[in-house]
Amino acid sequence: MKAELKNQNKYNSHIQPAARKMNSINRNKVYWISQITGWTVFVLLNIIVISFIEEMSWQRVVIWIYLGFAGISFTHILRGIIKNRNWLNLPLKKLIPRVLLSSFITGTLIYSFAFMAGYLSGATSYEEYTAIKPVAGIINLTSVTLFWMLIYFSINYFESYKKKEIESLIWEAAVKDYELKTLRSQLNPHFMFNAMNSIRALIEEDPESAKSALTKLSNILRYSLQMERMEKVSLEDEIETVKNYLDLESIRFEERLKYKISVENGSSKVEIPPMMIQTLVENGIKHGISKIPKGGAISITTRVDNSKLYLEIRNSGKVNENDLKNSNGFGVNNTKHRLNLLFGEEAKFSLQNEDEKNVLAKLEIPLGGTNQ
Repeated sequence: MKAELKNQNKYNSHIQPAARKMNSINRNKVYWISQITGWTVFVLLNIIVISFIEEMSWQRVVIWIYLGFAGISFTHILRGIIKNRNWLNLPLKKLIPRVLLSSFITGTLIYSFAFMAGYLSGATSYEEYTAIKPVAGIINLTSVTLFWMLIYFSINYFESYKKKEIESLIWEAAVKDYELKTLRSQLNPHFMFNAMNSIRALIEEDPESAKSALTKLSNILRYSLQMERMEKVSLEDEIETVKNYLDLESIRFEERLKYKISVENGSSKVEIPPMMIQTLVENGIKHGISKIPKGGAISITTRVDNSKLYLEIRNSGKVNENDLKNSNGFGVNNTKHRLNLLFGEEAKFSLQNEDEKNVLAKLEIPLGGTNQ
């Protein structure tokens, strides 16, 4: 399994670097648009609010422009520190003190830069500031920086979560694909072994019947090879293979095996997992009919109702409940696993003794539904 997944990873490795590069360019573009837009809106809102409270001179407007420039510059530097020191992967106990301290330092630097720029340009004078103004300004800008960091960490955590979720889904899909292939490959040797035994028993006794059996076997082989590349097949195709198999077994069992297949017209095109009916029929013969001296009968009926395919396979015989729960020979676990992988909880399967003489396998499959 690891080998197959590694091959898939090698294929992806040729595509992922270019995709990551393109994604990085797009993220940087979004970052700068957000950075410039956010600080511009912050500056404009402050200018508008202050102008309603008191007179706003052009010098004060210049100071706020300086402050916006400082905000963009210092928070960008802060972003570099966060990335280089890998703060995004720190636990909260270590992250919170760093966030609080860096917010205070960044807020102080932004305020200091705006004050010095205004002072050196002559837009403000030192006498205009009282002791409370720097304290209020630093607290205000510390809060703004803290809010900036909250947004930055939230976006990155969300992206990281989505990335992990996508990777998890890709891995799950790869595992499911591998499991389905493995389950299908497990069915083929078992089926082919029994089919070859049927033909071997006929070669010396009845060459003509053996030729007919080989024709049917070739049809089954063709189907088997085709289904290796398929996740689902039509019920019609599956039933045709089952008929070929039953014809082979009828030659071997002679009068000891009788079968009847009744397929409702509306169900022939419904898609089902390949070799699923075949496996259940094979198990019915192996664990049921073959153990009865006088032989028995097997019947298959299908119908469609409420957007679901209902399929019943009934065979002569009886199964021990303990054997049914513990043995993989009946294909119960295999069948349930395949149905779950393809259809989830919407598909149902049961195998039980219908009465003292018959075993009943029941399948319930959603039309067109898939869990992948």
